[in-house]
Amino acid sequence: MGPSAAPGNAARGQLFQWVAVLLFFALVPLGRRSFFITMANEVLIMGLFAMAFNLLYGVTGMLSFGQAAYYGAGGYTVGLLLTKGVLPYSVALPLAPVVGAALALLLGPLCIRLSGVYFTMLTLAFAELVWGVVFKWYGFTGGDNGIQGIPVPVWFHHPLHYYYFTLAVVVAAVAVLRRIVESPFGAVLQSIRENPERTAFLGIRVRRYQLAAMVISGAFSGLAGGLFAGFQRSIGPDMLHWTKSGEVILMSILGGVSSFFGPLVGAGVILFIEDMIGKYTEFWEIWIGGIMLAIVIFFPQGVIGTLYQWTHRKGSRERDGNAIAHP
Repeated sequence: MGPSAAPGNAARGQLFQWVAVLLFFALVPLGRRSFFITMANEVLIMGLFAMAFNLLYGVTGMLSFGQAAYYGAGGYTVGLLLTKGVLPYSVALPLAPVVGAALALLLGPLCIRLSGVYFTMLTLAFAELVWGVVFKWYGFTGGDNGIQGIPVPVWFHHPLHYYYFTLAVVVAAVAVLRRIVESPFGAVLQSIRENPERTAFLGIRVRRYQLAAMVISGAFSGLAGGLFAGFQRSIGPDMLHWTKSGEVILMSILGGVSSFFGPLVGAGVILFIEDMIGKYTEFWEIWIGGIMLAIVIFFPQGVIGTLYQWTHRKGSRERDGNAIAHP
């Protein structure tokens, strides 16, 4: 096999991933069951949120426990603007990523001064601060009651219409994320993940790139929050709680932080498990914990990462066998 075979296989693998993901979500409505449409819509939104987080963790190597702050900021931006009649949905939704990015730009310069576990704890502290403000500001955010009955355009009242809208927005956002990861900017982020000191020795201003990654991640997280507000038509302070950040961390790890679509798959796995098991037993937390433990043990690189390793090893053995048979 020639030296150009590996890039060719990688390109075909990427194309297969895109086709598989698009076909799966495009064909979901054919089941004609509202449950599948609702579940797929939530997977798309949380998948985008998890992929936005993975730009920080999987690509840049920054473990943030404050991602929910940007997600909630996007949701509350849409919810407040629509319920107070300030702007229509067509303007409110595009503002969600702007607010998410602005919040990341505000908190980022303080967080990137630290690294490792200290960075993680600082992002958690700021996220809890934002959550506390939203939770107690009854006159503006509704406090612990949140915002109910968010008005959306009449066309979106049909679940299928909003689903296809969400699919279109998420596909466009994921395509932009993919372009960012594969760009020279993305290559610098990956070098920061591997060795920030050596990257700095090359004359690259590491903190600037880390801040840029936080802002981009905050923007896409805010977009996911805005989509969720229109999908659920109600929001609450739990959107900004640290447990929501922990949820997307778990999604990314289970799906595979080394795979671009891993967090999306992880979102699907966790949401499906939670919904299915919660219907049949009141001890669903124990079952979910056991299943996730099994996934971590048997899929150490995440679902997608481990499957890729298996297929790669199988392909290597086949190539080695062919080489021996035909020297």
